[in-house]
Amino acid sequence: MEATFFQRLNNVLACHDMPAEDITELAARLDQLIALGPLPRPGSSETLARWRALYQVAGHDLALIKLYEGHTDALAIMAELGVMPDAPDDARWAMWAAEPPQARVKVREQVSGHDPAQITLDGTKAWCSGAPIVSHALMTVWQADQQRLAAVMLDQPGVTVTERGWQAVGMQASASVEVDFDNARATLIGPLDAYLDRPGFWQGGAGIAACWLGGAHALAQTLKASASSRQGDPLMMAHLGHVDAALQAGLAALRETAGRIDTAPNEGCQALTLRTRAVIEHSVEQIVTHCGRALGAGPFCRDRRFARMMADLPVYLRQSHAERDLSALGRLCADDVHGWSL
Repeated sequence: MEATFFQRLNNVLACHDMPAEDITELAARLDQLIALGPLPRPGSSETLARWRALYQVAGHDLALIKLYEGHTDALAIMAELGVMPDAPDDARWAMWAAEPPQARVKVREQVSGHDPAQITLDGTKAWCSGAPIVSHALMTVWQADQQRLAAVMLDQPGVTVTERGWQAVGMQASASVEVDFDNARATLIGPLDAYLDRPGFWQGGAGIAACWLGGAHALAQTLKASASSRQGDPLMMAHLGHVDAALQAGLAALRETAGRIDTAPNEGCQALTLRTRAVIEHSVEQIVTHCGRALGAGPFCRDRRFARMMADLPVYLRQSHAERDLSALGRLCADDVHGWSL
């Protein structure tokens, strides 16, 4: 990515002193990011540059990065599968892949005509981030007992954006509500199981961790600024040392992972992604803890940006599957014949 992209990105972010307060304000900021142009796909030899952009936006506003990452993920998936539905260049895309048992969208039937990819959808989709403002969604659906990807334009009679399903204080502006589909028209994207059966699935999963760490970076900056005038306080310096070590560990993991993905973009990277997410999740938890202990109640109560990040980041971090992901990593590790060589 050219340096001019990051200059323009920084200019967009610098225009806003505070994170967006509501979904309408978030929409305007998302449009500014979309206007910068698409990010490189994961595995395109510019994976780290892609993640650097996500990291920077996350450090500014986690609700905004939630929607921006979803938009860029949807574009990357469709590019990887070689299918791009008809949509305007300024379309706001979402990627909705949550699959709770009680909320699945199913293919009702194929639309009459000669294109078997044209279908209609019924059901409810949960955890639809940005649903009140996005124009298009790429999402997982079910055809018989098999998972598919479908692209749907949301401005049509068969789509209802509800107010159900989102009561969180943290990440409130992301409006991750439920969406109902009733004979809504859509386009199938890619073959059966296309969402999971592609290198980009795990590559994109590692990119989420860059967003988590970007939020933690903002907290670390607040601590560093406060600590600069308290260098004689050994406890403050110890907390800052903890935060520095945790942040550097996360950054190192992202650099190594991006390099390995770009070296072998068509290979599976499940273990690599699970390990990277685990390292960064631990780093973020350490940063949240030490920033809170070092700074006390003051910034929670008087620093609006800090308080917002402290509310948003734990919610976003729970996109991790915690011990379930660690269990999966453990199984992969147990079968790894190469071990832990240096």
